[in-house]
Amino acid sequence: MSLILPPRGRGTASNPHNRFAPTRSQAEDDGWYQDETPPCRATEVRVERAKTVITRNNSPDVGFDRSVNPYRGCEHGCIYCFARPSHAYWDLSPGIDFETRLIAKTNLAERLEEELSKPGYVPQPIALGINTDAYQPIEREQRLTRQALEILLRFRHPLHIITKSSLILRDLDLLQELASRKLVSVAFSLTTLDDELKRIMEPRTASPGARLRAMRRLHEAGVPVTALVAPIIPMINDMELERILEAARDAGARSAGYVLLRLPLEIAELFEEWLRSHFPERAEHVMSLIRQSRGGKNYDSRFGSRMRGEGAFADLLSQRFALARKRLGLSHRDGFNLDCSQFAPPGRQLALL
Repeated sequence: MSLILPPRGRGTASNPHNRFAPTRSQAEDDGWYQDETPPCRATEVRVERAKTVITRNNSPDVGFDRSVNPYRGCEHGCIYCFARPSHAYWDLSPGIDFETRLIAKTNLAERLEEELSKPGYVPQPIALGINTDAYQPIEREQRLTRQALEILLRFRHPLHIITKSSLILRDLDLLQELASRKLVSVAFSLTTLDDELKRIMEPRTASPGARLRAMRRLHEAGVPVTALVAPIIPMINDMELERILEAARDAGARSAGYVLLRLPLEIAELFEEWLRSHFPERAEHVMSLIRQSRGGKNYDSRFGSRMRGEGAFADLLSQRFALARKRLGLSHRDGFNLDCSQFAPPGRQLALL
């Protein structure tokens, strides 16, 4: 496997084939000299006029049955991102296309309001930005996430947010009002406290220190905060588990969860290329532990095991997490109960008079 470094600020240099494409091309060395410095890849944002924006799921592994994702693709560039394979549905690669060729649902506010206003709609917490981060860098200009928050507040609709970005503090005014009504919880994904590991593993996310400071600000404003140590990668960041949880507790987190690394479809190839480029001396050991935790394969998609894994390493990880969580006084990840009883679409009661 050839080792190539990504363009500056990107998670990968590769663009594996779209698994749905009818043809494939392969690059060949023609002997001509080429500069070894990888080219810069600018971010391209396309516009989508979505037909619907609330996505439903029936997975027992997640604590919600619906989500809203303002963007397809994610500029954060996390090498392990479980959403990468979804880019193939748009005739794009799960590799660097996923990080640089983004799609913004510019009519999200209009569609969300329509769907929440339907007479038969029954409220349950919406997970905002669960597939790709709702606070990735392009949100500064697009502001689709803020528009969604404004609608959810107006409808008194509960929501969960998971992010790696300190940009969430821009919307502290809305989040504080939502929290005062028990309508919101925020989970910060924390993978490492090491700035250098963060730089190569998730290049355009906020630094570990910035995430912890954002957690503290939200906690001080009365917004309930969860720490999500995800993903845990054997021999890369698993040794930080207890320290991450302690730092999160000190920053105001009152609950915690974790997820073992998942490598479905094209992610396995991308991750192994990244691993051999940055950690060649331990790559085989890392992949061995992953396969030991996934029934001998890179990935096990079964409900009940895909988030935690199984076997000796996975069991030890579970025990370590449980002991640390108990010692630090952290509750389970689903420890925040949001209030669905306040849901009130504007104008509905007037229509009943």
